[in-house]
Amino acid sequence: MNLIVAVDENWAIGSKNDLLVRIPADHKFFREETTGKVVVLGRKTLETFPQGMPLKNRTNIILSKDPSYQVKDAIVVNSVDELLEELKNYPEEDIYIIGGESVYRQMLPYCKVAHVTKIDHAYDADAYFPNLDEMPEWEITADSDEQVYFDLTYHFLKYERKEKA
Repeated sequence: MNLIVAVDENWAIGSKNDLLVRIPADHKFFREETTGKVVVLGRKTLETFPQGMPLKNRTNIILSKDPSYQVKDAIVVNSVDELLEELKNYPEEDIYIIGGESVYRQMLPYCKVAHVTKIDHAYDADAYFPNLDEMPEWEITADSDEQVYFDLTYHFLKYERKEKA
């Protein structure tokens, strides 16, 4: 299972239910990685999308504690156990966890690959991703050249969970 996230230098991912910054190349990378695949997200993340609608050309699975919550063109599950059961229907390499904070934290133990856009800037934020650099089981296996968007620099990093010996 994969996850895909953009973080600042403090591993922040959002502020007031919105992204910290919109970088076109990051959005393009996200689209290329997830189109035709399965995306897993929380209700609050879905509400930040245009018209609060699921992403097109993907299987959207929404994790919500609210048993009455329904979304057109999406599958809604109400627990991690229910989510893991639903995900058995899809190839593991086609599954992407896309946020937000609580969904990332709950699903990180099940992920093997993390696609991280690391932005060289510190934002005022209220949502964070776990710092993979502080977790010995994760290692960077790919690092892009430095990218620049206006005055921001960033890297596309690929982290992989080390196999247990």
